[in-house]
Amino acid sequence: MVRLSREIVIYLASEYGTGEILRRLSDPFWFQAFGCVLGFDWHSSGVTTTVCGAIKEGLKDIDRELGFFAAGGKGGVSRKTPQQIADACERIGREAQPLVYASRTAAKVDSAAVQDGYQLYHHVFFFTAAGDWCVVQQGMSDATRTARRYHWLSDTVASFVDEPHQAVCCDARGETLNLVAHENDRVRSRSAELAAQKPELTLAALRTTVRLKPDTTDGQLPFLDMPARHPLLPEIDVATPYLEKILLKTYERAPRDFESLLGIEGVGPKTLRALALASELVHGTPATMRDPARFSFAHGGKDGTPFPVDRITYDRTIEILNKAINRSAIDRSEKVQAFRRLAAFGN
Repeated sequence: MVRLSREIVIYLASEYGTGEILRRLSDPFWFQAFGCVLGFDWHSSGVTTTVCGAIKEGLKDIDRELGFFAAGGKGGVSRKTPQQIADACERIGREAQPLVYASRTAAKVDSAAVQDGYQLYHHVFFFTAAGDWCVVQQGMSDATRTARRYHWLSDTVASFVDEPHQAVCCDARGETLNLVAHENDRVRSRSAELAAQKPELTLAALRTTVRLKPDTTDGQLPFLDMPARHPLLPEIDVATPYLEKILLKTYERAPRDFESLLGIEGVGPKTLRALALASELVHGTPATMRDPARFSFAHGGKDGTPFPVDRITYDRTIEILNKAINRSAIDRSEKVQAFRRLAAFGN
């Protein structure tokens, strides 16, 4: 997979430019087809992590020459993304801060501002020497054991907090506190306003909705009496001792807008839920609950569907790509034409 993805990325860079690679990786349909070409069934687990990992591994030693880079990965590797971006930028003499900010903000949006029940465990940041970028990250639902993939593309991000995604893909859709939905613009602005005020205002608004409800085990249990569309348990979701400390921090920082609020360390899903709820109670701005998700074989698949991966054919494909692009003595335009003729012959 590493070898084949490497040859495909080299060809795309030579024929279409590195910006086109970003555009294609941010397209969930192309990304899935790419995974199938590399040997995955359409519904195989591990498509996202392995495809991104293969590209990243294949770029080693050639990323500077191509002007195309990859940072991050699965689990603990994802936390190394900022440093990996900085290291690559140092090698090419580019300012890393805007790219690090984009990486961190995309991860924060999909872990805190889009509350869909999927916990992020994979984050890969692709970028070019020109400073363009895309993000491919994935979350897992413990309840359903299904995954959800989030695609970002710098060319289409007019705002990090207002419909920023290129695509969000998942088989299941449901009610979601989606604070980056365009309809939630007022909720975002009101939440930022509340965050810049003394914590007592938000906490008082939350306390006015709490009543006692009988419980069969503990007798009396605090319960947030809200419509069925989004019930919340205050002792779990909002009214925690930690919340007051975070609200004190946001008050001291006085964020100018929702994006600044999102960037404050410690501001996570519970803080944003509390502010969204307080915004509804204080200003009458209910949050919409629109889920952002929307809804081929070359060498076989690792699960044996439609047939097991044919390693001989797989290796032959790599060899043909390698010879067509990298080992010929003819110039680039002739290489491309030769590759096109080869593709036409194969069809």
